[in-house]
Amino acid sequence: MPRIDYYDDPAAPPPNSLVVAASAVVADDAGRVLLVRRGDSGNWVLPGGGMELGESLVGCAVREVREETGLDVEVTGLVGIFSDPKHVIAYADGEVRQQFAVCFTARAVGGRLAVSDESTDVAFVDAAQLDALPMHPTQRLRIDHYAAGSGTPYLG
Repeated sequence: MPRIDYYDDPAAPPPNSLVVAASAVVADDAGRVLLVRRGDSGNWVLPGGGMELGESLVGCAVREVREETGLDVEVTGLVGIFSDPKHVIAYADGEVRQQFAVCFTARAVGGRLAVSDESTDVAFVDAAQLDALPMHPTQRLRIDHYAAGSGTPYLG
């Protein structure tokens, strides 16, 4: 389903839904971050998605990473809570979501990298390459907060 991410844009449509979502920063031994290239926007993102009824938020992160990348992960910590009402996501069916995402840290414990039906690429990306990738500012915020290594979760 096509989508448009808006951030602090007066032309953005007003939100009409709120969906709890989880994502994860998965780094390899070289410190590269696991990213997925979305098929609908072409942007690079951390693996993640909406929580389903009957699962925990941590379980959501684990499931989404597996579905989007082929890797099995174990959640190891918290990057932060991202609920900025200036970030809305408009879908072709008329849904306009306000962002509400919790981002975790995780480590790979199995599986094999694979592209999903929602993506065109999946890769571990070196920090030096991040600026050259098309990415929404809210994804950069999550990665930057993780990379800063403060140990304090982002609360925003």
